[in-house]
Amino acid sequence: MHTYISLTVICVSLILTVPAQAQQDSQHVDESGNISLPKDFRVNMTHLGSWYVPSGDASGFHDVYTQASSVKAYRKTKKFPNGTILIKELRASKAADYTTGAGVHSATDTIKQTFVMIKDEDNNFSNNKSWGNGWGWALFKGDNVTNLSKNYQQDCLGCHVPVKNTDWIYVQGYPTLRK
Repeated sequence: MHTYISLTVICVSLILTVPAQAQQDSQHVDESGNISLPKDFRVNMTHLGSWYVPSGDASGFHDVYTQASSVKAYRKTKKFPNGTILIKELRASKAADYTTGAGVHSATDTIKQTFVMIKDEDNNFSNNKSWGNGWGWALFKGDNVTNLSKNYQQDCLGCHVPVKNTDWIYVQGYPTLRK
């Protein structure tokens, strides 16, 4: 009887201690590896930093977010842990004159596109063309909630080649990763 109770307690303990990271990932990736855009990430995640692009198709503010646990792990190891979710939201901008200066740019409510990357050291979705090089890759435009990237090698990787040596991420633009 004691053995049965002990095994039950151990099994329940293991179920209850599934890492929060793994539980969070399953909310944003289905069984086939299709990535969905996390809701309320601006409230629930840590802001890593922003880029401002003054002109061109990618003009505007590029705000980047991740989980607080991934920031803490990166600060210790200089690597993003498995399951890290990175979100880059590209917003249009407008300029106006303020007391702080002329031509001051601010982000608008217009979301041009949102990129999502999910760290996958285990290559869990090798049959899905949105996964590879240690990450899941997704692109959402405007209010569209469907991943528009059909092949990360064609749709995403080209912009990340310059930072291949930092795990495909432009870490130099994220002061939150530094202590």
